[in-house]
Amino acid sequence: MYGMLGVLVVGAVLWSLAPESGSRGETFARLAEWAPALAHGFAMNVLISIGAIFIGTVIGLIAGAVALSRSFAGRLARIWITAFRNAPWLVLVYFTTYVFPFELHVFGTTVPFSDWLKVTLGLALPASANIAEVFRGAVASIPSAQWETAASMGFSRTQILLKIVAPQCMRRMLPPWMNVYAIITMGTALSSLVGIHDLLDTAQIASSTVARSSFTVLTYVATLVIFFAYCYPISWFTRWFERRLR
Repeated sequence: MYGMLGVLVVGAVLWSLAPESGSRGETFARLAEWAPALAHGFAMNVLISIGAIFIGTVIGLIAGAVALSRSFAGRLARIWITAFRNAPWLVLVYFTTYVFPFELHVFGTTVPFSDWLKVTLGLALPASANIAEVFRGAVASIPSAQWETAASMGFSRTQILLKIVAPQCMRRMLPPWMNVYAIITMGTALSSLVGIHDLLDTAQIASSTVARSSFTVLTYVATLVIFFAYCYPISWFTRWFERRLR
């Protein structure tokens, strides 16, 4: 609640400082005209974030489980986690956008490889590393006595992980997993830099089309509020759920 008030206060201050060019009512009317386009652009951000968190979760759980072993595959998984947790997201977005082809040839059929899919893969890489680390932390929170007891009953390490530890980890992973999703959603704003027609790109087009300073400020304040209104409830629920778990 206080966070939303802070955003509104910042928006009001920026709006009041914007140079006057035309009536305020006319500026709001122009924003209303662009509202459907802004909503359509934000739908692209949501689509990319859902795809990135889905792919990242699948890869992250696998990498996190493999990283628990002391084998060569475990070392590779730990390198993967360390590398992509510390890699700049913008570099990954540019990398996946330009390293993958614009179309794929599958069984003689040409399939376009859309730029938004490339951005989704670019954001899925850091998402997978962070979720793998979340999984590692959840596993580490399970008392070692459970591993020892299950091992004494004849369970293998893999069976202990899958049948005893993993079910307990799922509930403990949910709050940080939701936090990762909120961060990934905010990171989708980077997609505008590689030509994706998302919310930020739409705001830039609207600003240059209307060419009015007060409208530009109002548009970017609206962009900030839209991202905040989507991500803040996720963060709030994360904190609430963590309190319930404790």
